[in-house]
This record gives sequence, structure tokens and C-alpha cells, in this order.
Amino acid sequence: MEIKRDAYLQQLIERKDNGMIKVITGIRRCGKSFLLFTIFKRYLLENGVDTDHIIEIALDGIENEELRDPKVCYKFIKDAMKDSKKYYLLLDEVQFMPRFEEVLNSLIPEGQANSMV
Repeated sequence: MEIKRDAYLQQLIERKDNGMIKVITGIRRCGKSFLLFTIFKRYLLENGVDTDHIIEIALDGIENEELRDPKVCYKFIKDAMKDSKKYYLLLDEVQFMPRFEEVLNSLIPEGQANSMV
């Protein structure tokens, strides 16, 4: 059973291309990751965003441990951006990366990455 989160989804949709970093907050286990990686991603795909223009990183998993290094993560994101079109960066559990704000802030001026954390 999927819990509808229409109000939260609508807020993300309204702000998705505003040039600001969108931060999803809430108590533990309330569905923030599900909202980001399932509901919002589904919206993007249904509205014409190519799969390769959605960059998903969950920093809590051991499989992404190396991406907790800010320089490694920045390079990973930049390498994933293969053209000048808009990319959507879905980044979960940013507290696992020291200086994560520097990574995100360095992507803003380029205007190519739309960050949701």
C-alpha cells in the first residue's frame, strides 16, 4: 500500500526548477526517501525526464561509501552529466558526507543540476 503524499509532491513540483536546493525534512522513517526516490522520480519520468538525467545517491548504503568523500561525490555527479540538459540530483542521507553543502553549492552556479536532498 502506498501512502499518497500529494501535498509534498506538489511542493517539490512547484519548486523543482527554481535554482535552489530543496531540502526534505522530517522525523525518522516518515517516508522522505520514498517521496524522493519513488514518488518524485516517478513524476519526473512521467513528465519526460530521461532516466539518465536523474542522478540518485543514497549515502547511507555501504555500496556508496566512497561517495561520502565530497571530492569523489562531486566528480561522480559531474561525470554523470554528459550533456547540457537539466539534471535532477536526488541525494539521500547527506549527513553522511562532510561538507555536503560545498558539493551542492558548487553545482548551483552552473544551473544544470536541480538538487533535492
